[in-house]
Amino acid sequence: MQSKNLILLICSVLSFFTVFAVNAVIVIIPTIAAEFHMSNIVQNWVTIIFLLVVAVMSVPAGQISGKYGLKKVTILSIVLFIIISVVNVLVTTQEMFLFSRLILGIALSFINVTSMAMVVSAFAPEERGKALGINITAVYIGLSLSPVLGGILNYQLGWQSVVLFGVPFLFVILALLLTKVDEEWITFKNVSLDLKGSVLYGIGMVLFMYGFTILNETSGVILTVLGVIVLVMFAFVELRVDNPVFDVRFFKNHRFLSANFASLCAYLATFAVTTILNYHLQYIKGFDSQTSGIILLAAPLCQVVIAPIAGRLSDRYVPQILAAIGMGLGTASLVMFSFLDSGTSLEFLIISMILYGVGFGLFSPPNTNVIMSSVPPKDTSVASAAVSTMRTVGQAMSMGILTLVFAFVMGNVAIEPGVYHLLISSCQITCIICVVLCVASVFASFVGIRSADEN
Repeated sequence: MQSKNLILLICSVLSFFTVFAVNAVIVIIPTIAAEFHMSNIVQNWVTIIFLLVVAVMSVPAGQISGKYGLKKVTILSIVLFIIISVVNVLVTTQEMFLFSRLILGIALSFINVTSMAMVVSAFAPEERGKALGINITAVYIGLSLSPVLGGILNYQLGWQSVVLFGVPFLFVILALLLTKVDEEWITFKNVSLDLKGSVLYGIGMVLFMYGFTILNETSGVILTVLGVIVLVMFAFVELRVDNPVFDVRFFKNHRFLSANFASLCAYLATFAVTTILNYHLQYIKGFDSQTSGIILLAAPLCQVVIAPIAGRLSDRYVPQILAAIGMGLGTASLVMFSFLDSGTSLEFLIISMILYGVGFGLFSPPNTNVIMSSVPPKDTSVASAAVSTMRTVGQAMSMGILTLVFAFVMGNVAIEPGVYHLLISSCQITCIICVVLCVASVFASFVGIRSADEN
């Protein structure tokens, strides 16, 4: 009992700092951009390059961690995280800064996969939903604290303090793993690594995701199509390999397929919402960043409260029903967000955010429980990789959708009072697109219920 609770604590702390590493840096990008003289395109890549690397590395990370041991890979990833965090504050050029972010993305892609896989491996199926709910709560706490904590640290101590904030805590986690955790959880010990599949997957994801971010250009369309072709080739290759880096046959399992599709649609629909709300508060309403950060706490705080409850409920009731209800609430909140304009009251915005937070908090733990419980125990690291991949691909493409709408409606311009009406229109259009994606997520959850009944 003590061992598995310690593992849950370790993995929850790791989940917190993986979220903090992304979201706190988003807050300080203007400061970093000013110091390194970054253009608006380059500063966007501070976020995009991280999400891209995590999306590319998550699938091979599942096989690698299963072969060499979840604990061992986690330790090495934490060491790399600590080293590159220190390097990140010492660099002197924007190219070196972006390269540091790339390496950090590699470290955190492994941590994302191994931390969830360790939780699933440590807890019995009847306790798994509760454990995952607690683990995901740590993610939501990270989402809640990142904007405010990152802003305070940046204002008081500089952006370097934000990058280094997690280092002392990770030293403690490293010590606990080395001295208190004995289990390695090696599930693919005699399995050879699928290098061909890993390379094809990486190339396909880079082409597809980079192309998607510039889909308004001809080159973007070409790269996106090429990416899809390479990913289809990847799927065919994986069907012919004895030990694939990702067993696409898992998608023949309707529960696994529907839950992953629901997850992808959910993150596509929701990740850009924080950016939209931040723009609305700072540009349209004229709040400063500190006040905006406090208002933005409404949604993730609701997620913190609801996630562990949803996790426990998913052990007792059909998790797909809970996930569908959650995304139904999320759909309603996005409909409300689509009406945001200069005359929208703060009360209306906060109510919408609370509904959004409750909905996504109710969706994520049950849906994750479905994914992790629909594969054999030996494949938990692969399932964890799927969860991480759906999340990061969805997040990157969600920002891609917002960027594309901006490109078509606003053009490549600075956001200033003269284009605020176009900013409002862009955000409203993006929210309407996200409503459609939320509905798709609800539908996928209901399909999962039917699949479970058939099984």
